[in-house]
Amino acid sequence: MNIDGSIALVTGANRGLGRAFAAHLLERGATKVYAAARRPEAVDLPGVEPVRLDITDPARVAELAGELGDVTLLINNAGTSAGVRLLDAGSDGLRDALGTHLFGSLDTARAFAPVLARNGGGAIVNVLSALSWLALPSATTYHVAKAAEWGLTNGLRLELLDQGTLVTGLHLGAADTDMTGDYDGPKLDPADVARAALDGVEAGAWEVLADDWSAQVKAALAGDPRDFHAAIAGMF
Repeated sequence: MNIDGSIALVTGANRGLGRAFAAHLLERGATKVYAAARRPEAVDLPGVEPVRLDITDPARVAELAGELGDVTLLINNAGTSAGVRLLDAGSDGLRDALGTHLFGSLDTARAFAPVLARNGGGAIVNVLSALSWLALPSATTYHVAKAAEWGLTNGLRLELLDQGTLVTGLHLGAADTDMTGDYDGPKLDPADVARAALDGVEAGAWEVLADDWSAQVKAALAGDPRDFHAAIAGMF
C-alpha cells in the first residue's frame, strides 16, 4: 500500500518509537495520523490527532474502532519493557506482558480488521523484536511476550489475506528510546526504524528486519541455540 494518502493509527504514540512512526507518516504524506496514548495530552507532535487508548482495555479498543472508521494503516506499537524474570515469586509480570503484547495487540487488530476491510484492505504493522527469537537473562518475560506476538502476527497474516490486508512484522534490536535507557550498547535511531518499516509496507513485505542484529538472531534459529548463546554471552 502507499503511505502517501493513508490514514494511520499508531498506538503508544506519545514517545519513543511510536512518536517516530507518527512523525515519519506525516513526512511521507499520510492524510491523517491518529496518535493513540493512555494520556493523549502527553502527545506533543504537531500535525497528529491525539486519541485516548489503552490497548489492555478491550471495551475502549472496540469503542475507538467505532469512532475511527477511516483508518487504512494500523501500527501496533504500544508495549512494555517487562523487565522481570519468569521465576520471580509473586510477580504478575508475564501476565501483564502478555496482556499488552499479545492480547492487547490481538484486540486492536481484531477491532480494526473490519475497518481496514471496508477501506480496501490496508495494512497492519506489529512492532516485534529480535528478542522474539532470543531469550536473555534480563529479558525472559519480554522474550516470551514478544515470541507470542510473533506467533500472533503470523496467524493474523493468514487470516487477513483474503480481505487484502497486509500484516508486517517488524523486528529490531535496541532503539534509542526511554525503554532502553539502561542499555549501554548500540542503539538504532527510531526514525530509521520507522522508515524501514514503512518502506517494507510499501514493498508488501511480510517481515522487516531493521538491523543486522535481528538478521543474525533469526539466522541463528537454524543452528544449535546453545552455540549462539555461548557466542553472545559476553555481550550482555
